[in-house]
Amino acid sequence: MKSAVGRLRFLFVLLSPSLQRLLPFLILAGALLLRLAGIASRPIWYDEAFAILFARQGPAAMIYGTLTPTGAGSADIHPLGYYTLLWLWMKAAGDSVVAARSLSILAGMMTLLVVWRLAKEMFGRKTALAGLALAALSPFHIHYSQEIRMYAFLALWLLLAAYAYWRATQQGGQRWWLVFALTAALAQYTHNLAAFFLIPLALWPLIGRQWRSALSLALAGVGALLLYLPWLVHLPAQVAKVSASYWTERPGVAKLFTLLLAYTTHLPLPEGWLPLALFAALTVAALALLHTFKIRDQRLSGIWLLYLSFAPPVLLFLVSQRFPLYLERALLPSGVLFCLWLAWALTKAVMPRGLKVGLAALLLVNAGMGWYQHLTYDGFPYAPYAELDRWVRERRQRDDVILHSNKLSWLPALYYAPDLQQECLADPPGSPADTLAPATQQALGVQTRPDLESAVRGARRVWFVIFEQSIQEYQQAGAATHPHLAWLTARYRLEEQHSFGDLRLYLFVAP
Repeated sequence: MKSAVGRLRFLFVLLSPSLQRLLPFLILAGALLLRLAGIASRPIWYDEAFAILFARQGPAAMIYGTLTPTGAGSADIHPLGYYTLLWLWMKAAGDSVVAARSLSILAGMMTLLVVWRLAKEMFGRKTALAGLALAALSPFHIHYSQEIRMYAFLALWLLLAAYAYWRATQQGGQRWWLVFALTAALAQYTHNLAAFFLIPLALWPLIGRQWRSALSLALAGVGALLLYLPWLVHLPAQVAKVSASYWTERPGVAKLFTLLLAYTTHLPLPEGWLPLALFAALTVAALALLHTFKIRDQRLSGIWLLYLSFAPPVLLFLVSQRFPLYLERALLPSGVLFCLWLAWALTKAVMPRGLKVGLAALLLVNAGMGWYQHLTYDGFPYAPYAELDRWVRERRQRDDVILHSNKLSWLPALYYAPDLQQECLADPPGSPADTLAPATQQALGVQTRPDLESAVRGARRVWFVIFEQSIQEYQQAGAATHPHLAWLTARYRLEEQHSFGDLRLYLFVAP
């Protein structure tokens, strides 16, 4: 027995260097599998459908649909960096859900490579492996590495900017300042809220009184602004659009707690899971923070990561008290650096091994809950749109009207069945939901209807699609039902009612 154990121990020692070399590749392979899971089966939602339908139109139509003036600024609020990349990608790979999501997966995997490189140069191999593992398992990053939106690229460009800043300040040379200028400009072309990461990053050398780095960073920032200038001139109109009518609300103090949940899990979570998830997130963050100022090994670097994890959300939170802009998904770059900060604190802190194992277990529990939620959640605003389209196609009659109460179900349904004539009621003008401007509709080749009468057009049969949440919101406000349902019920007889996830499908027939 002893000889067998000795041989196994000898074999392990012999293979250990090879396993150590393979470990980063194994983590990356596992990360890829996590990001590929559910890529075809998970339903899409309005924003993803919009991204595909919009990017499909090409640059000229996208510029028109974004920059055409409205009474409240530009027609749309996002720069076109991601949509242009998606347009190019779909020209080569197609516009299926799998193809479109693959672009975000590519950006997510490239971000993990940046995490590995940055952590290894800052802290060494051990901390880099821990940081790579935490980022690879992060449900926050997994979700947006799969979604057909710009957030995976926002994280990629901003982490590259942070890496370029680190290399420039540690090694000097103009090359890395040029990389910083380029990646900072790319981040701004990807999402306007990139500035809320770049501003704290630019303030860091001033806080540390690193005047030479501050001057070099200022010059690189000017270069980034010059690269961004063609779109910068349109930024005021896009900000005006957000200020005049957009769905974001002024954030409360609770957002500071849900931020930790977003960093360690992925929201929304079932109510029964929230106490455990919040306990785990607060415990890990509190102990990591406590030890941050006790660690001597690369303390300033660790504090830099802590700063970039929380300064951008705090800045966004404060600005949003005046101009509501707060979006947790736009804080994905800080969420990735939060993983790296935790890895540094857990690997460098002097604490009992059992405590470290316990904290790692809490992180795994939160990651498991978040990943399960990511794979299985199909509530509002998700729904089985393809199934709904097939159902209606098989049962509709000539001259039937298919009417959506809201664009949130309309665009995904149009993506799955572009040949099926489907109508949608326009958002109330000037309301927070009034985000699909006429110019954007024209670019998409679609048109909403101003009221029920013009949408129905006297049809004998009307298929009506509405989210259950929309009905509940009116009922909670004291109404008997949703006003669209009330109008149809007063003029038609309800023939059928069906549920598709959170969507309700009604068949109304003229009496």
